[in-house]
Amino acid sequence: MSKKKVQVGDIECGADQLFLISGPCVIEEESTMMRTAEEIKKVSEKLNIPVIYKSSFQKDNRSSVDYYMGPGMDEGLRILQKVKEDFGFPLLTDLHYPEQVKPVAEVVDVLQIPAYLCMQTTLTVEAAKTGRVVNIKHGQFLAPENMSKPVAKIESTGNENIILTERGYTFGYNDMVVDPRSFYEMGRTGYPVVFDVTHSIRKYGIPSADPTGGARQYLGVLGRAGVASGVDGLFVETHPCPSEALCDAASQLDMTQLEEFLKPLIELHEVEVKYRK
Repeated sequence: MSKKKVQVGDIECGADQLFLISGPCVIEEESTMMRTAEEIKKVSEKLNIPVIYKSSFQKDNRSSVDYYMGPGMDEGLRILQKVKEDFGFPLLTDLHYPEQVKPVAEVVDVLQIPAYLCMQTTLTVEAAKTGRVVNIKHGQFLAPENMSKPVAKIESTGNENIILTERGYTFGYNDMVVDPRSFYEMGRTGYPVVFDVTHSIRKYGIPSADPTGGARQYLGVLGRAGVASGVDGLFVETHPCPSEALCDAASQLDMTQLEEFLKPLIELHEVEVKYRK
């Protein structure tokens, strides 16, 4: 099956060039967001890897009401808009409720359906109706071939601007497990596939600020496995000081390590593209 190309700003997702989705997990103070964007911009230009800037204005699936959930839609969109104006990145952020779709679509380029909500018909269809690119994160509970179901819901509106993102399975337990077969199965939909490397190392049930709540030692090997399996893009959450991050502190990548993390993956992707041809 030939793969569709999905345009996000100047980025042709699904083409031969690897692309990156990156930024802090959740929107924090403006200075943190801008500092991260500046560093990502440098890495993007140095390594010639196109970037979609990602951060969430709301994280509605935190495991405790005491955890930071984000600044809210209005303030979050204001900061994201400033990132776009200052650095030129296309933007991606999460949606949780249908009523958020229209105002968010006025600012961001990619509407992301969180993994827990990937089968929510009303939300996915409302997002699709905007005509924006929709990134569907693969639910931890769903067989990869069943991602064709939310894809079909979006296609029912006439929107074929779809990206699929893998982030592992929990099987009802706390460890995330990445099955490389899922890259193949999700690719059979014909749409670009992204590997969310940093979420795949989270250990659920452990507070994200706890150092044991993530397994960063696996980032490299998982990243290489995903790229060698033929993914089109990487999803890497990054932060100026992950230990102080307000969400996913144990799994985000230190932004100063982003360049060296990406270098071997870009080289491996070039090999994989030649092999595929």
